[in-house]
Amino acid sequence: MAKALLIVDVQNDFTEGGALGVTGGDAVAEGISSYLAAHAGDYDAVVASRDWHDADNDNGGHFSESPDFVDSWPVHCVADTEGAAFDPLLDTAAITHEVRKGQGKPDYSAFQGITETGSRLGELLHDLTITEVDVVGIATDHCVRASTLDALSAGLNVRVLTDLVAGVGEESSKAALAEVEKAGANLV
Repeated sequence: MAKALLIVDVQNDFTEGGALGVTGGDAVAEGISSYLAAHAGDYDAVVASRDWHDADNDNGGHFSESPDFVDSWPVHCVADTEGAAFDPLLDTAAITHEVRKGQGKPDYSAFQGITETGSRLGELLHDLTITEVDVVGIATDHCVRASTLDALSAGLNVRVLTDLVAGVGEESSKAALAEVEKAGANLV
């Protein structure tokens, strides 16, 4: 059984000081780097997703000047900007594949994104015969949640490494973890 690590959206705009900075984001970036230093060899693939929004439109209503922080947000992770770059505390050397999502639309799950070769994440994992996925990243209550639920829907065995995620809100993050656990993910 092949195994992948999915690193969700560890980007400058989602860590401290970013447009939608999450408390603990930098610590998650550092923690993932330490984890990869010890465990990269445990994985057949290390996939990192990134929000990669268009600069010239509202990305299907995702961007708003008066965001509700549920369906609409301030401008963030615009393609080819510093905000869309990986957090500098994340060591990207072990990353084998990248998935970009939200290109003109409000994507939350890494499974909605496209790889550098033009395939969807589910297709990539299928092609690599991946059956198990460990999920880490930002934000627990949004993109980590959505990516985990889609991984489960794809029939994968999923673990969320809870010390390597950070969320927007404490209660919403607890609720997201409870939801994915109820759906079949293992919290580790």
